[in-house]
Amino acid sequence: MGQYYQPEIECASREQIKAWQDERLVKQVHHVYEHVPYYKKLMDEKGVKPEDIRSTEDLHKLPFLTKADLRDAYPYGLLAVPLEDCVRIQSTSGTTGRRVVAFYTQHDIDLWEDCCARAIVAAGGSNKDVVHVSYGYGLFTGGPGLNGGSHKVGSLTLPMSSGNTERQIQFMCDLESTILCCTPSYAAYLAETIWEKGLQDKIKLKAGIFGAEAWTQEMRHDIEEKLGIKAYDIYGLTEISGPGVSFECCEQTGMHINEDHFIAEVIDPVTGEVLPDGEKGELVFTSITKQAFPLLRYRTRDICVLSHEKCACGRTHVKMSKPMGRSDDMLIIKGVNVFPSQIETVLLNKGYPANYQIIVTRVNNSDNLEVQVEMTSEMFSDTVSQVSRREKELVDALKAMLGIYAKVTLVAPKTITRSEGKAVRVIDKRNLY
Repeated sequence: MGQYYQPEIECASREQIKAWQDERLVKQVHHVYEHVPYYKKLMDEKGVKPEDIRSTEDLHKLPFLTKADLRDAYPYGLLAVPLEDCVRIQSTSGTTGRRVVAFYTQHDIDLWEDCCARAIVAAGGSNKDVVHVSYGYGLFTGGPGLNGGSHKVGSLTLPMSSGNTERQIQFMCDLESTILCCTPSYAAYLAETIWEKGLQDKIKLKAGIFGAEAWTQEMRHDIEEKLGIKAYDIYGLTEISGPGVSFECCEQTGMHINEDHFIAEVIDPVTGEVLPDGEKGELVFTSITKQAFPLLRYRTRDICVLSHEKCACGRTHVKMSKPMGRSDDMLIIKGVNVFPSQIETVLLNKGYPANYQIIVTRVNNSDNLEVQVEMTSEMFSDTVSQVSRREKELVDALKAMLGIYAKVTLVAPKTITRSEGKAVRVIDKRNLY
C-alpha cells in the first residue's frame, strides 16, 4: 500500500484509538488552559476546570470555538507556545473578514505532513510516483501540505503551484505525473484544456487528490472520465492544520479522520447538542497533538455525517461523509435552504459542464435566484428555440430539486471565468441593497 502506510496507527483497534484520544485530550486541555488566556476565559465563564476533563466522554463540557473567536484573538491570542518555538504560519484567504493566522512548531509540521502522506498512500501513492502539486503555495495550506506529504512518501514532487496551465500540462506530459493534487475546479479546467489540445494519450495520471472546495459525485465522475483517473477527496482546514485532517481510501465510502490527532464530533448547529453516528449535523474538531495552535471544539460549519462502520480497506479510523454544505454559507432564499451542491448535481446530471455561477439579488424585498450555466460547444450551435427549451428543462429540474423557482441563463462556452484556485460559485448581491 506504499512505503508510508502505518497499519499500527491507521488500523489500530477502537480501544487503542480511544486510549490515545483520552490521554492526549487530557494533556491538551491542561496545555491550553495554562497557556491560552483567551480559551481559559471561555472555560472559566462556563465553569469548567482542566481536572473536569478526564476522557473523551467529558469533551462536551468544553466551550466551542468559532471563526469569530479566531478573528477576535488575531494575531497571537490563541498561540499556546512561545513565539520563538514557532517556525511557520499559514493563513486563510480572509475573503469573509479578517484573516485567520495559524502557527506551527516543527513538530506540528511533521505531524501535518504525516497526515498528508497517509492521504497520498491511500490514493495508491508510493516512492515510485510523480506527485504533481497544483494547489497554491505560500500562505494557503494546500501546496505546502501535499508537498510535505509527498516528500514523506518519497515520491518525486513537482511543486507546480496554481496557474500557468500551459506549463502545468507540459510538465505533466514531459515528467509523466501520476498523481495530481489540486482543487476539483482546477482539475476540471486542466481536463478541459487537455481535451481541447488532444493530449489525452500523453497523460499518465492514475489518481487525483482534490479538496479545498465543495464538489459533487457528478463532478468527480466527470473528472475521472476525462482524465482517466480515480479521484480522491481530501479534507482539512487551515485552523486545524490544513489538508490531511481526513482523506478517502480506495473504498471511497467516506473520508477517514486521523483520529490519533483529531477528535471529531457532529452537533446540532442550533442547539450545540452532540449527535450520534449517522445523524447529519455540523462537524466539530478538537486538536489533540498540535502544539502551537491547538483548537478545542472548533466549529467548522461544515455539515456532514460520521460513521464507525467497518471499512473494507482495513483502516479503523472513523469516517466523515463529504460535506453536504455549510451551516453558515448555506443560502436561504425565500425561506428555503439552498446549497450550491444541489444545483451542481442537477447541472451535471443534465450533461452540462461544471462551469456555472449562482447570482442572488433582492428586488422589492423579494429574493431572486439566477443560475448562469455554460453550454458545451455542441449546445452552442443550438437554435434560439432549442436554447429556450434547454433553459426551461433546467428551470423545471431545479424547481424539483430546490422547491423554488430559479431563473436559468445559458451562456456561451468560456464565458464564466475559470478558476485556478477556489472557484467563485456564488455571488450574493442582497447585502448591497
